[in-house]
Amino acid sequence: MSPAATPAKAMPNDTPGNRPEVGSDDDLAITVRGLVNQFGDQVVHLNLDLDVRRGEILGVVGGSGTGKSVLMRSILGLNHPRAGQIRVFGVDPHSPDDAQRHKIELNSGVLFQDGALFSSLTVAENVAVPLKEHYKDIDHELREHLVRLKIRLAGLPDDAGDKLPSQLSGGMRKRAGLARALALDPDLLFLDEPTAGLDPIGAAAFDQLILTLQQSLGFTVFLITHDLDTLYAICNRIAVLADKQVLINAPIRAVEKFDHPWVQQYFHGPRGRAAQQASGEK
Repeated sequence: MSPAATPAKAMPNDTPGNRPEVGSDDDLAITVRGLVNQFGDQVVHLNLDLDVRRGEILGVVGGSGTGKSVLMRSILGLNHPRAGQIRVFGVDPHSPDDAQRHKIELNSGVLFQDGALFSSLTVAENVAVPLKEHYKDIDHELREHLVRLKIRLAGLPDDAGDKLPSQLSGGMRKRAGLARALALDPDLLFLDEPTAGLDPIGAAAFDQLILTLQQSLGFTVFLITHDLDTLYAICNRIAVLADKQVLINAPIRAVEKFDHPWVQQYFHGPRGRAAQQASGEK
């Protein structure tokens, strides 16, 4: 088990909408400097800078086409930017050194928006894929034990492991994808719209699951979302993507006050006001 699997003390004063700041600028999981992403004539990011602190849940928001998923894929090394520098725990995800990139793969878990489960494999077989890829010599019995453990950590019953993705509800598929993302005990967890398509009760339960796991296991979370309730409930800081850059990266109460048309419309429109009111009532 990696250091991320060591239970961490729950954060004090952890009230919705008032999540404490974590770490310092000298304790960064991810640094992005001068990032440029361009596809043909379309410039998605231009000189974008971003810091993600160790042990925080960072919410990443922005309008359609602002490149939230492109940013995530660039950090993971899946998309090669035109320019800029990225470091994940001090390692360049675009390094020509396979061993360097392998370090990031071992320390990162990803839940893509649609779950990205292999439809022909059971949930247990899906969760086992990273273990088989990175730990080929692991004992079969131990691997099966780890798979069942991750399935339970994701809040699924044991019998879910024997089912195909098509036999699960949308919420259960999200949890199955989360179980696979947790397979290697990552220090860094990427979540792309994890509550999209879930009903409000299911979304709130998933938010609480992420918060509980993060507090217990101590990993860092890079969370792309449109869900205002998620931002208020579990995020330490919010990074707003607009105008090809990160406009602000700060606790939510500071972001609410940021003078930009999209930010003001997003956080102070009807849904934003409802989310603020709900967070204040808890």
